Amino acid sequence: MRISFLLAFSVYMCVCRAKDTDSLYDVCPTDMTHKNIFINGYPCKNPAEITASDFKSSALSKEGDTDNFQRSVTTLVTAAEFAGLNTLGLSVARTDLDMDGVVMPHAHPRASEMMFVGKGVVIAGFIDTKSQVFQKTLKEGDVYIVPRGLLHYTLNSGFELATVYSVLSSQNPGLVSISDAMFAPVVSEPMKELMKKLFPRSALGTDQIKNVTLFR
Repeated sequence: MRISFLLAFSVYMCVCRAKDTDSLYDVCPTDMTHKNIFINGYPCKNPAEITASDFKSSALSKEGDTDNFQRSVTTLVTAAEFAGLNTLGLSVARTDLDMDGVVMPHAHPRASEMMFVGKGVVIAGFIDTKSQVFQKTLKEGDVYIVPRGLLHYTLNSGFELATVYSVLSSQNPGLVSISDAMFAPVVSEPMKELMKKLFPRSALGTDQIKNVTLFR
């Protein structure tokens, strides 16, 4: 499984150019001691102080707490938490979804996203600027790509905890999310329409519905 993830990641690195500014150094681990300096990224550590530990993180090794309304949790690791990512134009994430868990529609304005299913069965989809839905069922080992800036969502369609790992093509991908409050027991009519068109369809596993207009 780890070999499959590394292979998928390697392919992603080859075909997806980072959107962030290219680094002028071989390595540039984040220097968090200068928090009052504001630049497009983070300052680099003194080269004499760089160690192998700057390029390792265990932040995604533990299962997250899914005891919430959405029954899911996402742990995003950027250059602020993982020093070795600085200037590489990358961030990584782990999403844990309990049974019937869902990641509500959201977008990353500065990054494309590659999802890799490490465990379970999930349904992932994104919505393009023509309001078409592109949705697939993903099983363990599958990879799914979400283009930069497009609204996308994920939900657990299996009978066990699902785990999805992601690589995003920016060290600060950003997040534009439909407010959680809009999915509370009292929801607006547009949100009811969105959920009716997306999630019931997902529960049925109807992957053949690839190009569907969301709103007419």
